[in-house]
Amino acid sequence: MTTLYTWTTPNGRKISIALEELGLPYEARAIDITKGDQNDADFRALNPNGKIPVLVEEDGRIVNESNAILLYLAEKSGQFVPKHGTQAYWDMLEWLMWQASGFGPMLGQAHHFLRYNRGKSEYSEQRFHAEAERLYGILDQKLTGRAYMLKEMSILEFAIWPWVSRFEHHEVDLSAYPAVCDWYLRLAERPGFIKGYIQPFEVEPIPLPKDA
Repeated sequence: MTTLYTWTTPNGRKISIALEELGLPYEARAIDITKGDQNDADFRALNPNGKIPVLVEEDGRIVNESNAILLYLAEKSGQFVPKHGTQAYWDMLEWLMWQASGFGPMLGQAHHFLRYNRGKSEYSEQRFHAEAERLYGILDQKLTGRAYMLKEMSILEFAIWPWVSRFEHHEVDLSAYPAVCDWYLRLAERPGFIKGYIQPFEVEPIPLPKDA
C-alpha cells in the first residue's frame, strides 16, 4: 500500500485530498513538524530536505515535493490531468508553477507574520497581506465564469484549494472574491476533499466564510 508521510498543512492536505479523489488506497503517517519529526534520521533518509509530504510506494519508489507528487499520481492513474502536450496540459503546468512559486510561499509568509508573529514586523505584515490579496485577486479573475481552473477538475484544485482553506490565517475576506468563494465552497462539499482534509487526523472542520 502507498504510504503518505504528512501533517495537517496545506501541502500535506494536497496529497491526501488527491489520493481520496483518485480513489487510491493509502496509509497516512503523521510527521509532527511542531516536534521536529521532520529532522529525524529515518525521515531524512526519505527526504533529505526534511519536508512533508513524502509518498512511498510499495515497490520502494519515493516521491517528494507536493506538486511533483500530484503530477506523479495523476499520470500514474490517468485521472485529473490533461493529455500530455496539449494546450490544456501546459496551462495546468503554468498554474501549478504559479501555486508553487507564489500562491503557496506568499500565503505562507502572510500566515507566519499575521497569525504567529503579529506585532514583530509591521512592514512584513503589510507586505505579505497585500501580496495575499493580490494573489487571491488573480485567482478570482481566473475562476470568474468557470467551474474549475481548467475546463474540468484537475490536480490544480488539489494544489490550490488547501491554501485557500486558510483564508482566515491570511486575514482575507473570502466573500470579496466571489468566484474563489464559490469554487472553494463547491469543492468543500466533495467527500474526497472532506476526508482528505482531516489527514493524518482531524484538527478542525473545513473553515467556511461567515456568510456561507
